Amino acid sequence: MCGIVGYVGPRESQAILLSGLARLEYRGYDSAGIAVIDGDGGLDMRKRAGKLQVLRDDLAAHPMPDGTTGIGHTRWATHGGPTDANAHPHLADEDRLAVIHNGIIENFADLKAELLSEGFTFRSETDTEVAAVLLGREYQASGDLVDAFRTVVARLEGAFTLLAMHRDQPGLVVGARRNSPLVIGLGDGENFLGSDVAAFVEHTRHALAIGQDEIVSIRPGSVEVTDFTGAAVEVEPFEVVWDASAAEKGGWPSFMAKEVSEEPDAVANTVRGRIRDNAVTIPELDGLDELFVGIRRIVVIACGTAAYAGMTGKYAIEQWTRIPVDVELSHEFRYRDPVIGEDTLVVSISQSGETMDTLMAVKYARERGAKTLSICNTQGATIPRESDAVIYTHAGPEVAVASTKAFVAQITALYLLALHVARVRESLSPTEQALHVRELESVPEKIARVLGEEQKHINQFSHWMADTQSVLFLGRHVGYPIALEGALKLKEISYIHAEGFAAGELKHGPIALIEPGQPVFVIVPSPRESAELHKKVVSNIQEIRARGARIIAVAEEGDAAVLPFADEVLRIPLAGPFFEPLLAVVPLHIFAMGLATAKGLDVDQPRNLAKSVTVE
Repeated sequence: MCGIVGYVGPRESQAILLSGLARLEYRGYDSAGIAVIDGDGGLDMRKRAGKLQVLRDDLAAHPMPDGTTGIGHTRWATHGGPTDANAHPHLADEDRLAVIHNGIIENFADLKAELLSEGFTFRSETDTEVAAVLLGREYQASGDLVDAFRTVVARLEGAFTLLAMHRDQPGLVVGARRNSPLVIGLGDGENFLGSDVAAFVEHTRHALAIGQDEIVSIRPGSVEVTDFTGAAVEVEPFEVVWDASAAEKGGWPSFMAKEVSEEPDAVANTVRGRIRDNAVTIPELDGLDELFVGIRRIVVIACGTAAYAGMTGKYAIEQWTRIPVDVELSHEFRYRDPVIGEDTLVVSISQSGETMDTLMAVKYARERGAKTLSICNTQGATIPRESDAVIYTHAGPEVAVASTKAFVAQITALYLLALHVARVRESLSPTEQALHVRELESVPEKIARVLGEEQKHINQFSHWMADTQSVLFLGRHVGYPIALEGALKLKEISYIHAEGFAAGELKHGPIALIEPGQPVFVIVPSPRESAELHKKVVSNIQEIRARGARIIAVAEEGDAAVLPFADEVLRIPLAGPFFEPLLAVVPLHIFAMGLATAKGLDVDQPRNLAKSVTVE
């Protein structure tokens, strides 16, 4: 949540700040603001509740002076509603100091009481203004922004990224992070700060990732990073592997539509460079063979869509490596005192690499001696840096809040991990390895076929279903997490009731929901690969069809058994049983997008949701 951008350099900062905030809109927000130090040494600020365009319109109607030092922010309301007063930046020290903040300051009430007792006043309901006023007080005492900043962050509890600038020190922006993202962009005579590389990728692809409890000071010609005590620290440089155009719609009606179209590329790019001699070898995992031989249990931790990717990967990991796998929701994991140790590998999955629930679960696992591996789509993110190893998915930037291409890339990464470990442990023969590798390499072309052959059909009946109030999804084996994913997508962007079930659970309760006209999507397993499961799913279809349900079957080409019982059949190409989910989920993504579009909803920024959940 919340987008943050900072700039120092020779250029006018307003355009850079607004452009950076526009690229961070996907994170979710309800107000926006910027502050700049102008050419005359004054600090000017403008902030407005609502979308970024409201701020743009206000600046167009009432221009404010520009300058070469600035900070900008998009806020998701936590303390205090989405109002102009509660929007960031917040000013202090007689409006000479500006502060923006992502996260939650847990001890803000005690700090506020202390400041009120000293006669300070407040203009908002936010925890952020408390930090700003406290920083203003410390600046008055020290006369140096960096020193004052160091004093303040040492007193803050919770999760935060803070950026600050003072009109008495133009050409300087100071930032700090604790359990919240912040990256540095390195330019030529200019430097940037952002909560995501998207904030500055238009201007530079050279970046630095700063660590936990570190402070960064950027000036036009220098970057300095220290820990909270002031000791210098090493920073990790990296190159952003995509350019600014990758985060633009490129003629598509929405980012979600663009990203669904990129699902074949997301799989192909995740596989690329990780197959050698018909077997999977992941370069990032070089030197970890002893670890993989020694582990006795794998725990996958994730939230939402990423958890469903983990559930899908569990089937393949267990079958191919013969290691037991548990899949747990990150926000439940550490609160039940789980049994983990040195022979446990904890695999975290997060598109952003900043999901707070997952980050805290990773830290918990490491503290208890488990080895940790992250699957992530974002360079420079916190979770990979907190993990012992990382597999990047290379899906490219995903801007729409509802995840699509990241989901198929995450499943792909889990399959690659499974095949890599299976090779190391010799739990699959070379022939079996080669068979699965060929299947995986064929997936991008097969997804492209689904997009080409079924999209028009799906869009047609999704528009016919625009008034639908409830949709159910059923699946067995690897089809079960795909049913959950289909339901989640529909809930996220169309705001209607949707539930996913394991098909075998029907007779244990959910069949009571079936009434005439009830739409039910059924993920049908291959009759070639899973004959017994296929018969059971067809039997489930007959049960609910007899009670008046409207059946939409997702079935492979040539499966005639579903035709007498399905109202609609969405065909997917033939694939092995573990690779069907990568194909079957695509029609569900298209359907959710089509129905939400038919309802006139914003599929990219659904209500109440944010792309990156950086608070617990």
